[in-house]
Amino acid sequence: MTKLSVNINKIATLRNARGGNIPDLVKTATDIERFGAEGITVHPRPDERHIRYADVYDLKKVLTTEFNIEGYPSEDFIRLVCAVQPEQVTLVPDPPETLTSNAGWDTVKYKLFLKEVIATFHAAGIRTSIFIEPDVRLIENAVETETDRIELYTENYAKNYLADKKYAIAPYITASETAHQCGLGVNAGHDLSLENLKYFAQHIPYLNEVSIGHALISDALYFGLENTVQMYLSLIKN
Repeated sequence: MTKLSVNINKIATLRNARGGNIPDLVKTATDIERFGAEGITVHPRPDERHIRYADVYDLKKVLTTEFNIEGYPSEDFIRLVCAVQPEQVTLVPDPPETLTSNAGWDTVKYKLFLKEVIATFHAAGIRTSIFIEPDVRLIENAVETETDRIELYTENYAKNYLADKKYAIAPYITASETAHQCGLGVNAGHDLSLENLKYFAQHIPYLNEVSIGHALISDALYFGLENTVQMYLSLIKN
């Protein structure tokens, strides 16, 4: 069954806009778990413009579902993840100044780098996933990094969904099938929403997890957080 991991970066962005602790990030995360989500995702950046490194430690103390930390594997990030020991780390190739993740790894060019980083996380007993485009060659080469999973970067699917959903999803079906054949687990994320998630989940085989943040937190402004989490769960469970 596909799991829903909720990215709470936007909650931290709202909190940081005024200082203080409103909204309470830790309480929101535990509420999201209570509402049915099966994981919490955070993406701490070096400038701590949303999730702070201290948040990561605070969340680890209270979370009862899967904790997924994503980010660029700088030395500081690697130390943080190894210290916290989440269930999963997702490696993204974006530099510090990037607004949001906007590309997947080139697993040919960065194969040796990724392999070394992943070995460090495996030594700490942490499952790894790498953010990647739905490109068969890159997925096949990801096997050599010894990652456990890939996370399919779904922006192009979301962008093309309304115009031609069959065309939009086709490369992701192939990518997921390829990953499964290579022995890799499959996650997915970026711009998945109430509008396009059900079709994606219905047609992507072997989908372990979706990570959703911006759309889900935005929808919660209209529908309420508990109801919104339930709405997203219903799309991937039914």
